[in-house]
Amino acid sequence: MNLGRLALAAVAATVVDAVYGFVVYGMLLAGEFGRYPGVYRAVDAGPAYLPLMFLGIFVAIAALTLIYAKGYEGGGGAVEGFRFGVLFAIVLVFLMVGVNYATLNIGRKLSLELGIAGFVEWVLICVVIGVVYKPDAAARRQAPAV
Repeated sequence: MNLGRLALAAVAATVVDAVYGFVVYGMLLAGEFGRYPGVYRAVDAGPAYLPLMFLGIFVAIAALTLIYAKGYEGGGGAVEGFRFGVLFAIVLVFLMVGVNYATLNIGRKLSLELGIAGFVEWVLICVVIGVVYKPDAAARRQAPAV
């Protein structure tokens, strides 16, 4: 396992996630978030919290990249990342959407939108990890364990 490649994949995935997050959560879903001012911060208050948010996202993606590398089964980068991303997104989205809908005072529409956006987001992140992370030659030749 190459730490430099892991770090590069984590940085690339974090950058892609930042762009995706700005477009989807910052622009497309902003109006829906605005319907819940008691739950979500106002747009003008948000920038103060962005460094912590991006640090948290990077740490999570770095850990996810390490998990990807540990579970690499020898397939092509995008395909392997997609397969891993679907599994990870299923776990994360169903966990978070279920918990958030049950505990936050938000509507079904926003919960569904967050679930769909989160699913696409995490599959995309994992595809980027799969494309950028290049396993060692021995790992690429490894047959999948059953």
